[in-house]
Amino acid sequence: MNTNGWILGVLALLLLTPKVGAQEPASWGEDLTFHTFSIAAVDPETGEAGVAVTTRNACVGNGVPWVRVGVGAVATQASTRTAYGDELLELMANGVAPEEALARRLDADEDRERRQVGVIGVDGRSAQHTGESTSDWTGQRSGPNYVAQGNSLVGPEVLDAVGRSFEASEGTPRYLADRLIDAMVAGQMAGGDRRMGRMQSAAVIVADPRPGHARRDDGQSVHINVCEHETPVMELRRVYNTISQTLGYRTLVHQSGRDVYQLKLMLHALGYFRPDQEEFGTDEDDAFLYTLEAAEAVDAFREDHELSHPGSGGTPPGLVDEDTVELLWAALEDEGRDQEIQEILLEVLRVTR
Repeated sequence: MNTNGWILGVLALLLLTPKVGAQEPASWGEDLTFHTFSIAAVDPETGEAGVAVTTRNACVGNGVPWVRVGVGAVATQASTRTAYGDELLELMANGVAPEEALARRLDADEDRERRQVGVIGVDGRSAQHTGESTSDWTGQRSGPNYVAQGNSLVGPEVLDAVGRSFEASEGTPRYLADRLIDAMVAGQMAGGDRRMGRMQSAAVIVADPRPGHARRDDGQSVHINVCEHETPVMELRRVYNTISQTLGYRTLVHQSGRDVYQLKLMLHALGYFRPDQEEFGTDEDDAFLYTLEAAEAVDAFREDHELSHPGSGGTPPGLVDEDTVELLWAALEDEGRDQEIQEILLEVLRVTR
């Protein structure tokens, strides 16, 4: 095929290929609806503003929560009009009180009775709206520095649990996102969304005005969007604990065992571990314990053999993976000591029954 023919073929293929729309869940459809519960809140001490939300629809974080640094937070749900987010935040940024801002936008909305909206400013002033045509059970609750709202819930106990949790954490030395997630967990444990057998999602976003608390110009310090998960609220907690490296997000152990002795023996034979010591045997006090000394010997070996090490891209110190083990044996073979080490290990690695 000549060049012109190839180009015509590609163009024909492009014309026949169906157009692919933006990446949003197919289940959203034309009428965006989030039957859900949420909390929008601020911390007057830090200036943080945030929203946490969960639902039995996909990707709730793409539609319901809105925040603006130094201004406040908005949750727009039920028959969701996403434009409320920017519109209400813009009005508040221009000095309009939340109650007045929400009233203005609702007056211009023919579908206001299908909407549910919660809005709060960084000064703690807030407003809420729950239309008469939202799904049962529906309701709202507010308290110091928060608004909580929900529809299609098992009952009022959900929002009661959300409110109690958030109020109980007021004044504690915790980030707002941490407190918001706890409030969502409390609501979920109280029953949450009454619908079953549907895709689930959850999200938390926070804007923080304090210098050094956000790299982004818009001040967003936290944006966790669990688009689909069997237990999305618990996944919010897991992700938050993991990325903040909260104690308990992983199991901490100081490795010990025969494999550690094998590693030290091989490193000793190659001159990386206690090279001034004539022999290294199992009678050593720390023979089976993976110590800092051993980890440093591993790092030196990896660097000499052009494997990644802690100074190159964040490799964990003392990493012993398959590549490391393979290179250790190759190096011993080059030194003519691989058979000697294997003989020593026959006794140490013996399996009996």
